Amino acid sequence: MAKLRDWLEYNPVELTFGTSGLRGLVTDMTDLECYINAVGFLRFLAQAGGLQKDSLVYLAGDLRHSTPRILRAVHQAITDSGYKTLYCGLIPTPAVAYAALQKGVPCIMVTGSHIPDDRNGIKFYKATGEVLKDDEAAIREAVGAVRQQIYASETASFTQKGMLVQKPNLPPEEKLALQLYIQRYTDVFDATTFAGKKIVFYQHSAVGRDSLVAILQALGAKVVSVGRSEKFVPIDTENITPDDQAYFKVLAAQYPDAFAIVSTDGDSDRPFVIDEHGVFHRGDVLGAVVADWLQADFAALPISSSDAVDQHLTDRHVRWQHTRIGSPYVISVMEEAVRGGSKRAVGWEVNGGLLLGCNVKINGKTLKALPTRDALLPIIGALLTATQQNKPVSAIFNELPKRFTQAGLINDFPMQVSRQILQRFSLDTPEVRAELQAVFNAKQGFGALTAINTIDGIRMFFDNGDIAHLRPSGNAPQLRIYSVANTQERADQIVAMAIAEPNGIFRSLQAFVEK
Repeated sequence: MAKLRDWLEYNPVELTFGTSGLRGLVTDMTDLECYINAVGFLRFLAQAGGLQKDSLVYLAGDLRHSTPRILRAVHQAITDSGYKTLYCGLIPTPAVAYAALQKGVPCIMVTGSHIPDDRNGIKFYKATGEVLKDDEAAIREAVGAVRQQIYASETASFTQKGMLVQKPNLPPEEKLALQLYIQRYTDVFDATTFAGKKIVFYQHSAVGRDSLVAILQALGAKVVSVGRSEKFVPIDTENITPDDQAYFKVLAAQYPDAFAIVSTDGDSDRPFVIDEHGVFHRGDVLGAVVADWLQADFAALPISSSDAVDQHLTDRHVRWQHTRIGSPYVISVMEEAVRGGSKRAVGWEVNGGLLLGCNVKINGKTLKALPTRDALLPIIGALLTATQQNKPVSAIFNELPKRFTQAGLINDFPMQVSRQILQRFSLDTPEVRAELQAVFNAKQGFGALTAINTIDGIRMFFDNGDIAHLRPSGNAPQLRIYSVANTQERADQIVAMAIAEPNGIFRSLQAFVEK
């Protein structure tokens, strides 16, 4: 019998780590590829002494169409590696991560988060929490060894298309993980928390669309569910489109007595907090509001955050540190602060996912740490801030320093071109400044370029207060821009000019490096 690799009738595409977890096209995420990566991760854990034979591994997924197939492939990998799957169902990423952390077991979440349905992903968690960047090299090494071993085998377990011949049934669904996640909130907050408040919940295809509604109802809110979709909706908290904004305004008009409109992304680890006027508030400023509510003494946040947040934290004497973009970087800095003595360390991303680094007391009760992105905590924190201050939700955001942000992206932007742009403009030299100034010029309203920060991407500061931050996706053909300006109109304009087709700023940069 031929070796498996020679027998395959396609060219396998290896999954790679992005900012957080593996991502790839569904066509590339064959059963074989997912199986190899899951086995490799489990071998990494075993080699590190973090997994014994017959140990439990928690497994969960989101609602995209490819998830059930990938779950079965991962389950087979867990079984073949000598471990036992505890299948937690289709639940939020923070729910399975929290349960696994409480029980001291690793977990695997099949999710592509917010990306389109033709893609998916896999997130790995050790028994101690989310896989960090320092772990990735060892995981890649373990996956590489597994790949070499399986490709050289004469196994008949996979078809020539890389699919399992015998597709296993998933174990019966266990409710433990979701119950623990619900209790995390209902043990701390009671039924009077949002009594008398109407909250509109945009459900779409979010995996937490029912469980989060149930939690908010348990906290006393009158929840109106809207927009449920059986087709996956790739809504992105870092790329709020004009159509999204228009829909939020429609909801606000339809429910004029609503206290707020809320939602999450696909795997319910990134929140949408939309005020009574239908205005979405980005995750970086949302984090600042929630940090106040939690009385944080330290905050880790990515370099792409608005400088309004930096000023707000400084004014409140909260220590803060910028990180690269992605939860593993935020977690590393947050955990370092905890080791240094912080009692209320938090972290968050521009996408809104909030991470709690310590157990904290709220109303005399303990809210346990959850050092991975969570959508529900920032939703509760923002709405409870407004409730406790007897103010509309819009008012608590209006009290922040007056800087305005926007974000956008171009899809199908060649990854090689993105790398060339980063390489070309990664040094802050007079020559680089002159080249960038030729693209970000006075005709487009930019002032003189005064500084460049390359912690993650290219973040440019102009003397008129504008900030433009370019950053490629880590594992998708996308180029993003984050803007900061003195007015919302200008922040929106910067993004619009960057992503305009066919002759916007991004295309000008592409032409510059390709000439």
